[in-house]
Amino acid sequence: MGMKSIDCIGLVTERRRRSSCLCSFIPATALLCIIYFIWSSYVAPENKEKAFTWGVADLLQSSKVENCKNQCRPPGSDPLPEGIITDKSNLRMRPLWGFPKKDNTSTSLFAVAVGIKQKDLVHKMVKKFLSSGFVIMLFHYDGIVDEWKDFEWSDQVIHVSAHNQTKWWFAKRFLHPDIVSEYSYIFLWDEDLGVEDFHLKKYVSIVEREGLEISQPALDPAKSEVHHQITARGRKSKVHRRTFKHGANGTGCDGHSKTPPCTGWIEMMAPVFSRAAWRCVWYMIQNDLIHAWGLDMQLGYCAQGDRTKNIGVVDAEYIVHYNRPTLGGTAEKNHSTVEGGHGNKKSSHSHWKDPRVEVRRQSYIELDIFRKRWEKAVKNDKCWVDPYH
Repeated sequence: MGMKSIDCIGLVTERRRRSSCLCSFIPATALLCIIYFIWSSYVAPENKEKAFTWGVADLLQSSKVENCKNQCRPPGSDPLPEGIITDKSNLRMRPLWGFPKKDNTSTSLFAVAVGIKQKDLVHKMVKKFLSSGFVIMLFHYDGIVDEWKDFEWSDQVIHVSAHNQTKWWFAKRFLHPDIVSEYSYIFLWDEDLGVEDFHLKKYVSIVEREGLEISQPALDPAKSEVHHQITARGRKSKVHRRTFKHGANGTGCDGHSKTPPCTGWIEMMAPVFSRAAWRCVWYMIQNDLIHAWGLDMQLGYCAQGDRTKNIGVVDAEYIVHYNRPTLGGTAEKNHSTVEGGHGNKKSSHSHWKDPRVEVRRQSYIELDIFRKRWEKAVKNDKCWVDPYH
């Protein structure tokens, strides 16, 4: 029944298109004939045939140009013939000569920001994802790349290095939706995760079956640093989409809650995005806000439908969160001098400055900026309709 409906729609559309072309062609032909007969009275016989030929050529050229205007082309590709335009790419590496014996048919991407101090955990993750046929990108935030060459898989993954940058900074610049559109799922994880009990193929199968556009594996509460109860593994379910907790003045979460973080929410340490969801999320990542705080509360707008159904935590396949933050380095001793009167150096002292504290302070600053931008965008966009209000 569905196929017949599609055929009927296609037939009607084709008839309308032909009718439209015919209707636009008849007036043009009639006009051309009138012009021809008028010219016949004034133009010499030997020039009549040339004039008529030019008129037909102009009409055909005009019609061709009009039809071509209706073609959807990527910006900047107008000077090229359509068949040569390649508007998408991927992250497959190619040999310098010849062709690969077996084409890499990877359907998912694993990207993780890494530092050399966490190489033991990263090594286990990379081996697991490679064995499942993933394309892998390592974002080196400490600038160290050569020391990873000791691993046999080093030449099989893509290395991108930029000092003291977050995974969101890397993702905004190197995971454009058109570049990763070939991949069904994008895993954008932190480095301090344990995957000993995690099975990728089972996870993807559950996500597909449950219709989760945005998800994360649950955290093993016995071994993990759990910051939000919704991320803790439930032993009686394969997937959960909400959490329950008591709270005063309506701040708790129950079966009637419809807003994050009670439902439609995941933590940003191990998010998994579908292709469609990532295209939306990428646009929401702010180019200048590298910590992405506040993004988690708005992920529901990219869930391709009801966020209470399309966002979830997978209990059947879980990981461990070790909470080993290393981005930003270790505490440093800063020396400062206190000047006396007339600019004379009076005394000097030193104090410790913890980069992690500074990172957290900056994260809160960016959270405030993001919230204000969101509120301003909602206020100014008169065409946008909030599906949750």
